[in-house]
Amino acid sequence: MLVVENGTVLRGASLRPERTNILIEDDIIAEITPDRIPGSNRIDASGFMVAPALVNSHVHLGDSVAMDVGDGRPLEDIVRPPNGLKHQILESSPRWKLKASMKDAMADMMAHGTGSFIDYREGGFSGIELLTEAMADLPLKGMILGRDPAVFDPEASNAEVRRAVRRILQVSDGFAPSGMGEITDEAARIIVDECERMGKVASIHVAEHPESQRRSLEETGRTEVERALDAGFKLLVHLTNPVRDDLEIVRESGASVVLCPRSNGALSAGIPPVKRMHEMGINLLLGTDNVMFNSPDLLREMEYTLKVTRGSTGEYFPPLEVLRMTTVNASEITGGGVIEEGFPADLMITEKLSTDPYLSIINRTESKNIIYLIIKGKLVKR
Repeated sequence: MLVVENGTVLRGASLRPERTNILIEDDIIAEITPDRIPGSNRIDASGFMVAPALVNSHVHLGDSVAMDVGDGRPLEDIVRPPNGLKHQILESSPRWKLKASMKDAMADMMAHGTGSFIDYREGGFSGIELLTEAMADLPLKGMILGRDPAVFDPEASNAEVRRAVRRILQVSDGFAPSGMGEITDEAARIIVDECERMGKVASIHVAEHPESQRRSLEETGRTEVERALDAGFKLLVHLTNPVRDDLEIVRESGASVVLCPRSNGALSAGIPPVKRMHEMGINLLLGTDNVMFNSPDLLREMEYTLKVTRGSTGEYFPPLEVLRMTTVNASEITGGGVIEEGFPADLMITEKLSTDPYLSIINRTESKNIIYLIIKGKLVKR
């Protein structure tokens, strides 16, 4: 049992600031009340903010073995499977080095307030096993979405693709091919079908670069977004370069979109239309993408997202909505990101550095300002 008392709590789906006390029992938020809660194990959060621990909804931890390699090269040279630069490095790196670099990246995430993440893991069964080993003695909560080379093989039969997907889903939380440009529409449908059958997550990268959209239109007559939604994917990554009616059909489908603005900037892929998607009611999440060219720091991701959105549109965008992208908007997928009774006890207790609670976190908070990080009801940073 743990009591967090006297803090300014960013409570519920609205992240409404509220001076209150939190009782944690069995890793769950058992009670939120303004009344004093008895108990000897207590944290006095007077003068501090209590926010949900952050959720990184798209990261490639394996790429931490190749930080800042390939800068300036075309996107496809770096990340397109199976022969992109990062895939060559992942293939040639020893397991101990991959594991150590992933552990370092996860420690970096926790130092900057992240309590859970969704990793898009290359390397098939072995790659999933390696990340599982790397996170085994860490409190960080991870969802692993795997992939298998068979889905990229144009010669593979539908039966072979289905077997490969089922094999990955036995040891992972879902399946996530790199993009519609690397798989057939039939393979995409098989992936979604198997994920739905097993109650797991199907996700895919779409419209990251204008060139991938152009090629999809040339070869199929449809955009990457149209093809992904037709296959049934409900978690799309990037959507930096929508064309035609892409955003309208995303809204109609109810799919969520994981934005990775710093990654898009690093790779000269563009600026996602964050404000327009938000105004359309699309559920938006944030991820830091490849550790190869980004630190897995969601504090930096939020600040960049807020300011590049305002700068690119010339209009105001509310900081509350950016903080929601790293917390409550991810709750339907990860089950966390919300401070409310019955939710997992994943909390970040920070100094209040300005009068605006949201900008205090987004603009000013650094690792040193995070006084406590609580994951699964346990203190992991103090």
